[in-house]
Amino acid sequence: MRIAQVSPLWEQVPPPAYGGTELVVSLLTEELVKRGHEVTLFASGDSTTLAKLESVHPRALRLDTSVKDPNIYDMLNMSRVYENADQFDIIHSHVGCVALPYTNLVKTPTVHTLHGIFTPDNEKLFSHVRNQPFISISNSQRDTNLGLNYVSTVYNGIAPNTYSFYPQPEHPPYLAFLGRMSPEKGAHLAIEIAKRSGWHLKMAGKVDAVDLEYFETKILPHIGSSQIEFLGEANHHQKSVLMGGAVATLFPITWKEPFGLVMIESMVTGTPVIAMNLGSASEVIAHGVSGFLCDTVTECVDAITLAAQLDRRVCRDHVLMNFTAKLMADRYEAVYQKILGEKYSRNGQKRDLVMQTH
Repeated sequence: MRIAQVSPLWEQVPPPAYGGTELVVSLLTEELVKRGHEVTLFASGDSTTLAKLESVHPRALRLDTSVKDPNIYDMLNMSRVYENADQFDIIHSHVGCVALPYTNLVKTPTVHTLHGIFTPDNEKLFSHVRNQPFISISNSQRDTNLGLNYVSTVYNGIAPNTYSFYPQPEHPPYLAFLGRMSPEKGAHLAIEIAKRSGWHLKMAGKVDAVDLEYFETKILPHIGSSQIEFLGEANHHQKSVLMGGAVATLFPITWKEPFGLVMIESMVTGTPVIAMNLGSASEVIAHGVSGFLCDTVTECVDAITLAAQLDRRVCRDHVLMNFTAKLMADRYEAVYQKILGEKYSRNGQKRDLVMQTH
């Protein structure tokens, strides 16, 4: 198949540190290329890929202080994608609302993976194009009130061989937190859990401009003590070491997390996850097997001792059976074939034409 993968321009693909969507796009793109598909990746110019790279800007927008209006580059990117739509069998968008106004203007079908959440504002646009094919990254992410044409749920996947397995946590023992320093990710609750339990907490993650006040008022005052340690933004190796050496990774989210890569990244190192039971957490964590689902901070504190008793090999196996990049690519291939099959059926062509695009 001739496939266009459209990534956000905010981070490079793959991201050097934090960047969940861009990591997923990278893993999917590389796996599809290895399977013989002709893939074009629309991403920032500093991205690295086996696919053909198309870009409207040489650097990730987050890293370029000269960029004052990133929306301009998003529009340029969409123009390049859809002006060349006839060169592709299918366009796979990972950019949410940005692509929606363009999709009905061309014959090439676009499938949209939804990586974010719905808001009162973006719901108006999604409702306008509700018949487009949409993919959720968890069942809990779906909003049935919008009447969107969901064609599948495809869980995010990772490359397990890029994460070391830690059969035992490090000594002295500690808890880990990885994620944006934001209210939604619950960094302040991780600190509360650590303080109430008496455990040492190692934290890593980026601080976006929008979260700077939160970080300075809710997080920074607790850092520097012997108990709460902040390591800054972690790259792939650093986050693997951080979570792999922990007794448990805290995931005390305060919002309906659409997926949460941190959970599977922790479990694949062998470290169970203690999470608030919101959003996708119950779909990603096997309660009592690879971690614990909690409703309160008190329950999170109580779960630490239980998490320390879990089989760390089973935690990793849970990811290997459910959340690998290869499984993710299998499921996306099936979606592409389904959408193309329906297109050819409407045009009176045989379904086996789908397979001839390989």
